[in-house]
Amino acid sequence: MDRRTDRRVVIVGGGVMGSATAWFLAHTHGIRAVVLERDMSYALASSARSACAIRQQFSTAINIRVSQESLLFYRAIGAQLAVAGEQPRIGLVEPGYLYLSATAEGATVLREQHALQQQHAVHTALLDPAALSARFPWLHVNDLELGSLGLSTPTSGEGWFDGYAAMQAFRRAAIEAGAQFVEANVVRFTQDDAHVRTIHDATGRVFEADEVVVTAGAWSGHVTHLLGAPLPVHARKRDVFAIEADVALPDAPLLIDPSGVWFRPEAEPGRFLCGAPPRVDADDVPLDRVDHSLFDEHIWPALAHRVPAFDALRVTSSWAGYYEMNDFDHNGLVGALPPFANVFVACGFSGHGLQQAPVVGRGLAELIATGRYQTLDLTPFRVTRIGEGRPLLERNVI
Repeated sequence: MDRRTDRRVVIVGGGVMGSATAWFLAHTHGIRAVVLERDMSYALASSARSACAIRQQFSTAINIRVSQESLLFYRAIGAQLAVAGEQPRIGLVEPGYLYLSATAEGATVLREQHALQQQHAVHTALLDPAALSARFPWLHVNDLELGSLGLSTPTSGEGWFDGYAAMQAFRRAAIEAGAQFVEANVVRFTQDDAHVRTIHDATGRVFEADEVVVTAGAWSGHVTHLLGAPLPVHARKRDVFAIEADVALPDAPLLIDPSGVWFRPEAEPGRFLCGAPPRVDADDVPLDRVDHSLFDEHIWPALAHRVPAFDALRVTSSWAGYYEMNDFDHNGLVGALPPFANVFVACGFSGHGLQQAPVVGRGLAELIATGRYQTLDLTPFRVTRIGEGRPLLERNVI
């Protein structure tokens, strides 16, 4: 592979994954990429509309490792991505995740995952109903079997942060390091044998490339379709609701109910965010419109059952965002895109993109610049697993 630092790398998609890749290419390898972003306002970008949390409670080793190292980066993001002496702030807090199970089968899964997590220095505590009630007296536990609570340590932690601020920090730092961001809606590629040579946008502009990187989030499936190598990555709507309740929930973590409904506290007492897994109904309301019936019929009843004090609450705001759902196995697709010799992707993270962007961006930059992963082997995320029929199954998808 060509090791020149003047290589023309074009990144399609300027959200957090594209911005992180651009920064690592420039900062670590001296390669100044051109990043094509269709909407520089980021008004509907997943990076701007995510509830944005980070966790270690996964069921696969690679997801654990990537999130652990990404957490260390985010803890130090102020120093890492400072521009002109100004350090970005992303408001990272680490109260933990609490997964709840209401069945014996679900409890067995939590125990199996706990064993794997212990092998990778993830600090979690398994709590039976009595222990849950003692630690969280506001919680209804009579129908529960087990809970798994993440604990914050110097090497492990779970919580949430401002994803939009993190994305903008990567973007600003990448620009300072020499990356160029261009507003462009890509509509066509030209290729010569196994190499993509040019990228064309809707206005007729042409961008020449030695390497092409697809980090277009929920629209990556569309972009790879234009390349003639479509990936099973599609936009799936996720509704998020901000609520107020006249209740104090001391030490509340991000809680995932057995129903799939989740909530977490905000900085101000009595304020919370909540939601549910993405819906895939064919008749769901449009992707950019909030489904209020989802809250009334599903989320609120589940919240009131699990936390009786939530019986009286009010919605203060809501928004709809996107998951870049990988319909094959709900895990990221990272690396070379067959059959091309010069096309790479990082997409399909199914809700994990913001939390995993630092390590994935670093690894993808290493692969492009040197031909191999140097710090953490991301081969389990390889695109070819689709053709191999070998899904990387992740049980913990929120």
